[in-house]
Amino acid sequence: MNLRFLETFVWVARLKSFRLTAEKLFTTQASVSSRIAALEADLGVKLLLRDSRGVSLTPEGGKVLEYAERMLDTAKAMKQSLDSDRAKTGRIRLGVMDTVIHTWMSALVADLGERYPQIEIELVADTALNLREQLQKGFLDVILQTDLLREQSIRSLDLARYPMGWLVATGSPQHRAYASLADLARERIVTFSKNSRPHQEVLSLLQGAGADAPRLNCVNSVAAITRLLRDGFGIGALPPALVDGELSRGELVLLAGLQPPPSLELVVAWQTGVALVDEVVGVCRQVLERYARDVGEQRIVLV
Repeated sequence: MNLRFLETFVWVARLKSFRLTAEKLFTTQASVSSRIAALEADLGVKLLLRDSRGVSLTPEGGKVLEYAERMLDTAKAMKQSLDSDRAKTGRIRLGVMDTVIHTWMSALVADLGERYPQIEIELVADTALNLREQLQKGFLDVILQTDLLREQSIRSLDLARYPMGWLVATGSPQHRAYASLADLARERIVTFSKNSRPHQEVLSLLQGAGADAPRLNCVNSVAAITRLLRDGFGIGALPPALVDGELSRGELVLLAGLQPPPSLELVVAWQTGVALVDEVVGVCRQVLERYARDVGEQRIVLV
């Protein structure tokens, strides 16, 4: 429903004159008449009566007026709220793990910049372990990483799961059928940094499948892992969401028929009592939901 038409109707009802409404809204009487006619056609009822004595509301018009005034008040309040956000100043220190950087980080920074143009965004990219330590010491305000934190001054929220997979360069020696995870573990495995949650889970999975000494190569950079995989260095244990482009171009392929590593968890954690932090967490959730709708559950699953 067109808010401009509703506003025109409200002013005609208040001023009881098409001429005065046209002057109020800096338009013409013909435009006012056209807007009212369009609104009546949209609603399927007659809203106003015009005669020699002026303009009056029909019974249906009286009902519509109540709703129209509330809708205009709501729209005004929404605009004031957004204007208030845009006037806020300060700094938000945001820490993110590499997985977020390579999926929806750009959209998050763009949304934050648009909503809070006066806010300085200080972005830190690091491992989940280091991000947690920096948050606990008060060096960061919000972090996006893999673990729920339970401390008095920190809140955390489970957001999503990135499904994991086994990825290899198309046509490489590692691009073949594997009888089992133990067979797979004879190859060089490339995964996240040592002692990270995904590294420990990949190691436990392979050892549980009978691989006594898996050949794990730990790298703390998604870009470096991707380059190594494209060059045929080994088999990657990471979320396919990180290499969507390489998969779509056929440079990498997802191995089928094997149990994948456990999904990579995504958790937001933040310092309580810091200005704007709750709002920033809300924007994180909105942007993530939009990203999840775009890529589908094969790439990320919301909690």
